[in-house]
Amino acid sequence: DRPVCEDRPVCEDRPVCEDDGGLLSLQERSALIRRWYELMIERKKDLATIITAENGKPLKEAEGEILYAASFLEWFAEEARRVYGDVIPASAKDRRILVLKQPVGVAAIITPWNFPSAMITRKVGAALAAGCTVVVKPAEDTPLSALALGELANQAGIPAGVYNVVPCSRQQAPAVGEVLCTDPLVAKISFTGSTATGKILLKHAAGTVKRVSMELGGHAPFIVFDSADVDRAVAGALASKYRNSGQTCVCTNRFLVQRGIHDKFVEKFAKAIESELRVGSGFDAKTTQGPLINEKAVEKVERHINDAVSQGASIVTGGKRHSLGKNFFEPTLLSNVTTKMLCTQEETFGPLAPVIKFDTEAEAVAIANAADVGLAGYFYSQDPAQIWRVAEQLEVGMVGVNEGIVSSVESPFGGIKQSGIGREGSKYGIDEYLEIKYVCFGGL
Repeated sequence: DRPVCEDRPVCEDRPVCEDDGGLLSLQERSALIRRWYELMIERKKDLATIITAENGKPLKEAEGEILYAASFLEWFAEEARRVYGDVIPASAKDRRILVLKQPVGVAAIITPWNFPSAMITRKVGAALAAGCTVVVKPAEDTPLSALALGELANQAGIPAGVYNVVPCSRQQAPAVGEVLCTDPLVAKISFTGSTATGKILLKHAAGTVKRVSMELGGHAPFIVFDSADVDRAVAGALASKYRNSGQTCVCTNRFLVQRGIHDKFVEKFAKAIESELRVGSGFDAKTTQGPLINEKAVEKVERHINDAVSQGASIVTGGKRHSLGKNFFEPTLLSNVTTKMLCTQEETFGPLAPVIKFDTEAEAVAIANAADVGLAGYFYSQDPAQIWRVAEQLEVGMVGVNEGIVSSVESPFGGIKQSGIGREGSKYGIDEYLEIKYVCFGGL
């Protein structure tokens, strides 16, 4: 905490005090982040409307994202006061060993379009709680969400220059990203996006050996074993696959269903898709599936479906663009899918659910782990021994057991293999923005 000065009663409401070089105490940082959270809750509908206008997400889902996004500010407002160091017993009698945790410095935050508010607050909340300043480069498709958060940060009293937003065009994005990764004034890069882009940013950041956090692409398996509760598995599949029209990094991309339960699952899943999902404008209260982000995304879904059908897959429901417009696509379910098809080798990032039939547990785990990425994985089983085995064997950073939605502010979010480096959210998230300094006191 900064020392109390004689003018303290006069300048109590000032966010920065010149008497201590402009530094904020933990309590002050916590209070400012907390106020930012409160303003997000107050303006929930306005912020959600911006998201829906920018990326087409159904308004109800967008409001859910704002609550989720705000929860990270609430969480890290509390975590700001829990950055604990250590006192380590020394081997020498005349020494004391201290461990301090200090902010890394300026953090460059590069975020995607699919969660344009939550991906910012999950990173920025941790960075500000640690004492860092940030430069946010939002996705080219969703700059207004980042700017709106900036306005609320300003209203909350967060000092000028602490939260900065640098929007840019799609053409300028590579150049802006390179500057952020190579500028020696930037100490940390945090990126959420594709694995291909993440690799480019890692190469740029290597020149100045920056700290990096990477939350990259996924290819999530969803395994349904014979012992599973089919109705519960179908509900989980619907939530995991079709949230945001399949445009999330933790969306299921491959369904693996054991032979004994396969036909029953596919039948019930198809009925659920047809009865519970409705394609439409994000501003229509009845809509559950908005448009895809652009026509390029639609073309990728079409390419995956055409490739699968050409190799023997069957369209159970959906399979084509929706009559509403070129960026709308029907929620689609494929059966008779094999591991040789594009839809099981690449992340689709759209409303396509391919189902692979398998026989044994070992076969399912092998198929699931064959990917070079490992962000999230899901499976349904009522066999306790199997639950332990598969949860430990799946090569992913997050596992949903009998649950299709795993994200929460309290949980560490991140992957292994080529799905990224580091963790966000939870008590571990703030560590990504802290340096550990060892201090040795001698001559005592």
